[in-house]
Amino acid sequence: MELHGIDFTSAPSKRKGITIATGQLDGDTYVLTSLLSLHSFEAFRAWLKLPGPWLGAFDLPFSFPRELIEHLGWPRDWADMIRHVAGMSRAELRQTFKTFCDARPVGNKFAHRATDGPAGSSSPMKWVNPPVAYMLHAGVPLLLEAGLTVYTLHSGDPDRIALEAYPGLVARSITRSSYKSDERAKQTPERYETRQRIVETLEKGDYRFGVRLEAGAFRHDLISDATGDLLDACLCGILAAWAWQRREQAFGLPDFDPLEGWIVGA
Repeated sequence: MELHGIDFTSAPSKRKGITIATGQLDGDTYVLTSLLSLHSFEAFRAWLKLPGPWLGAFDLPFSFPRELIEHLGWPRDWADMIRHVAGMSRAELRQTFKTFCDARPVGNKFAHRATDGPAGSSSPMKWVNPPVAYMLHAGVPLLLEAGLTVYTLHSGDPDRIALEAYPGLVARSITRSSYKSDERAKQTPERYETRQRIVETLEKGDYRFGVRLEAGAFRHDLISDATGDLLDACLCGILAAWAWQRREQAFGLPDFDPLEGWIVGA
C-alpha cells in the first residue's frame, strides 16, 4: 500500500509547491521512498488520478463547522456543500466569513469544528494566518473531482482514500518549538536544530504515534529544508501510516459529524 503525506498550498508556484511524501509501512516503520513537489494545480490534478491502491493524508481542512454551514443555509450534503463553495470566488468567501465574524463577540469570532480542539488546529474559516479557508476552497473540490473516497464524507474510488491530516499534531507531540518559516530572516539555526530533533525522534519512534521513520536518502532534505514543507509532508505520511495500522478500526478515527469531518490522530 502506497502511503502519501500531502503538504498543500492554495497558491502553488515554482517557489512553493504542493509537497508529497510517499512511503510504505514495514512493520512499525514508515519507509520513505520519494519526495515530490508539484508546482501547479494541473500537476496536482494529474497526481490525484494515479491508480491505487493508496491512502493519502492531506494537510488541508476537508469541511467547515456545521454551525457555519447551517447559519449560512448551505447544503447539508458534504459533496453538494463543496460544490457550492467551489462556485464562490475567494473574495466572496472572505466577505461571507467576515460578515459572520463581525456579528459575533470578541473571543468567539470564528466557528470551529469538533476536531479543531483536540487537534489544536485553526478554524477552517480563517483566511489569514494561516489561510486554511483558501486551502479548502482550492484543494477539496479537486479531491471530489478526482473521484477519491473522502473517508466517511464521500464515497468514491475505494482504492484511493483521502484522510484529513495536520502535521502540527505530530510535531507538537515531540516539541513545542518552532521548526519552520517561509521568511528567510526567520530560518534560524534554532529551527534547524528543532527539525533535526523531530527527525531523530521519528527515527526512534519515541513519541505519541510510535511510527518509526526510515528516511534513507531523504534525511538531509527533511532537516535542511527551512520552509518545513518536506518535513510537513513526511509528518502527514506518518499519520497515513498510523491510520493504515488501524484500517480495521476506522483508521483510528472516533465517531464524528459526517458533515464536519475529523483530523486523523486527533
